[in-house]
Amino acid sequence: MEFRINHPVLYIMVAVLIAVVLAQSVYFLVRAYRRALEIGMDKARLKKTITSAVLFTIAPAISILVGVVALSKSLGLPLPWLRLSVIGSLSYETIAASTTINELKLGIGEAINSASAFVTVAWVMTLGIIMGLVLTPLLTKKIQGGMKKLEKMDKRWSEIFSNAMFLGMISAFLGYVFWDFSSVFSGKISALIPVLVMLSSAVLMLICGLFAKVFKQRWITDYALPISLVGGMAMAIPITNWLG
Repeated sequence: MEFRINHPVLYIMVAVLIAVVLAQSVYFLVRAYRRALEIGMDKARLKKTITSAVLFTIAPAISILVGVVALSKSLGLPLPWLRLSVIGSLSYETIAASTTINELKLGIGEAINSASAFVTVAWVMTLGIIMGLVLTPLLTKKIQGGMKKLEKMDKRWSEIFSNAMFLGMISAFLGYVFWDFSSVFSGKISALIPVLVMLSSAVLMLICGLFAKVFKQRWITDYALPISLVGGMAMAIPITNWLG
């Protein structure tokens, strides 16, 4: 059978897995709703909460959809659809896929026509993200316990430690942006492209934050991520044409 990144068999396999996840979500939603009624929660408030949750889910879903579309040219739709619908992370999946494609000496944006290359990319994307499932139940309780102890001893240092952990996570992604920056000094100005795209997204995020603060429109903060993501991708086109 000829390999294709959009083969119907892949669509069927992915659809079955996602259907199982959706079924679990619906099951627990129904159970939670019934339990809420049993303990006397207001039915109108429950419906309002569900409606609000659905509306606020649209914002991150837009950014996820952009990620699926961005990866689909090289990997087809089934694999990105699966990875970004279950436990995938948009920032991780795009970096893992593009790094693996580069290491395989394949062109970014070109459809993969080799089954072995496709499986390699899928394994890298899966094995990297699966560590979160393994480490979370083993380490989360201990880490949280340590942070609570630190907070009781010194709240200021507890906040510094939390911020340091967050910045450490961000630094891992910043490395992907700046890894080739030194080549700018040798005349390779195309290395500025990821830096300028990142700055464009940051400016859009800042504008969203200022808009929410100045005009008291808190809803914009829920859409700041997809706005900055889509805006950054849009700015990548003129920036690449300019420096590429």
